Amino acid sequence: QVQLVESGGGLVQAGGSLRLSCGASGLTLRSYTMGWFRQAPGKEREFVAAINWSGSSTDYKPSVKGRFTISRDNAKSTVFLQMNSLKPEDTAVYYCNASSGSRQFWGQGTQVTVSS
Repeated sequence: QVQLVESGGGLVQAGGSLRLSCGASGLTLRSYTMGWFRQAPGKEREFVAAINWSGSSTDYKPSVKGRFTISRDNAKSTVFLQMNSLKPEDTAVYYCNASSGSRQFWGQGTQVTVSS
């Protein structure tokens, strides 16, 4: 059974930092592109960042580029999202995603709240 479990969310003031983690089990992490998505209240889920299987290629939503960094440790089956210079508009539930071809898995999400 595949499980993705996010952690590290919380309440932070604008300008602060958080580091999200996504622990994976039941799958071989290096076989998957990993991503982070987020969903704010009343809005659709949106892409935030992605990283290829080896970590050699990353992609970011333009509004987080330069502030957020995605990374992975395949040996520890964990993916990270370092979020710096947080803004109130970053407030959302953040979800971890694993994708490989037609296979796709989601975590349950972790709340990030940025106060102004």
